[in-house]
Amino acid sequence: MNIYSLLRKSRIILASVVLILTFILFIDLYEWIPNHLFDTILFLQFVPSVLHFLAVFSLATAGGFLIVLILTVLTGRLYCSVICPLGILQDVINKIARWKSKKKRFFKYKKPHPVLRYTFLGIVTLAIIFGAGWIVTWLDPYSIAGRTFTYLFKPLTVWLNNGVIAPVLQNFEIYSVYHVNLMMPYLLPVLLSFGTIVAISYFAWKRGRLFCNTICPVGTLLGVASRFSFLKVQFDESTCTRCGKCAAVCKSECIDIRNYSVDNSRCVTCFNCLDVCPETALSLRPAKSSTKKPVDFKEVTMPKKEKSNTTDENRRKLLVTGLALLTGSRIYALKKNKMPESQKDLLLNNKEYPVTPPGAGNIKRFNDICTGCSLCVAACPTGVLQPSLTHYGLEGFMQPHMDYATYFCNFDCNKCGEVCPTGAILPLPLEEKQITQMGKAVFVKQNCVVYTDETVCGACSEHCPTKAVTMVPYKDGLRIPEVNQSICIGCGACEYPCPVPQPYKAIYVNGNAEQQLADKPDFGKKQEIDHEEDFPF
Repeated sequence: MNIYSLLRKSRIILASVVLILTFILFIDLYEWIPNHLFDTILFLQFVPSVLHFLAVFSLATAGGFLIVLILTVLTGRLYCSVICPLGILQDVINKIARWKSKKKRFFKYKKPHPVLRYTFLGIVTLAIIFGAGWIVTWLDPYSIAGRTFTYLFKPLTVWLNNGVIAPVLQNFEIYSVYHVNLMMPYLLPVLLSFGTIVAISYFAWKRGRLFCNTICPVGTLLGVASRFSFLKVQFDESTCTRCGKCAAVCKSECIDIRNYSVDNSRCVTCFNCLDVCPETALSLRPAKSSTKKPVDFKEVTMPKKEKSNTTDENRRKLLVTGLALLTGSRIYALKKNKMPESQKDLLLNNKEYPVTPPGAGNIKRFNDICTGCSLCVAACPTGVLQPSLTHYGLEGFMQPHMDYATYFCNFDCNKCGEVCPTGAILPLPLEEKQITQMGKAVFVKQNCVVYTDETVCGACSEHCPTKAVTMVPYKDGLRIPEVNQSICIGCGACEYPCPVPQPYKAIYVNGNAEQQLADKPDFGKKQEIDHEEDFPF
């Protein structure tokens, strides 16, 4: 076995481990993965690491992108072949395509598309600078892979677990694997995630790493860095017979055997060409002084500015309206003529702001940093975190929000902040999380069944963990809710069980534009027990 064969096999093994570990993070049904391992596994993901660094300015906790850049300057785009989950997924798809294909030569050299490549890179760079996180959401390869795992693979895993694995193991009295409830998201994110991965899969099936070398901004940026890499794949013209085997296995389609050249900006350092060359005419060695013309960024077409703010606003309104029409049954459209007489005068819930996850800080900061990778959605044990549609507007499309129609936030849980790779949701100690005010509960007396039906309820008060909602005397022995907003944390434990249907809840949470600290609730003095006293029986 030669050194290049060993490198190729090592690359395949490492990439497989990275893909499996990343996949497990998103489909961890039983929460077996400790929270601290999330940061360890995702530390080198490029875009999340950059955004995390911008949020905390700490290389110790968010310096993965710097390691990737150093690795690229040394060896080329090894990140794309070993660390990027979307890149590894494309390799798997292309491998299947080559197995099924009858072609002897699957790939051949293709010209690059520099205008497209640098345009997408420019768009993402400007988006990060000006805080347009929603653009990064759709071009970051890690986030695309994350949404694919969350909205497509996790439901399949839950179905397999509930329908096959758990029943079979329980027949053998093995109960460590059990039935798991899946909180399904809106239909639109599922369809968009499916459409995105299908398109990328088609590119991978037909053209290998076409997406990585045409659209992906991370691939383009690392391609620029790889032009200056110390080690490069190079030809030895004296021994090359132009058999074409190297070009036939180059999934980046960047080997030009006619000119004995390799486009290192597109090469993903997979070592396939080095391993297959019968004359060892290709080798990985220190780069010679390059005679190639450097990239002329003046020739690259950059995105044009919008003509006017009015045009931009009209487009946004059109997109938001379209998204709202596509949300289906999850956008509640109660018709008052179908409601009981006692509920025909209900007031619509007026939510000024959506509720962001605990640790998000403020909505603008959250929208700027979050890439919508959905890891927090996948990790949330209650399923209250769901991808947003129109909740944040276009800027926060697909970013998570607290959906109290699905469930409520567990008072003793802070997992979303522990797993977030970008720092959009900052980790909070449990004691601090329990007083972080994401929003404030608002009571609408006219909607309450105690008022409309003159019946006993109190579901909101029973579930409130801070006792911000209490029941006070109303009339004829009935009691009605009262809210103390100073100790309310906006967890939604009152909104979720309210029997009045959405969007006319008798109690709902209005999100804070900027999260605050609530007052600590007074649960009274704990009863002291004298352990020395004899038992009374």
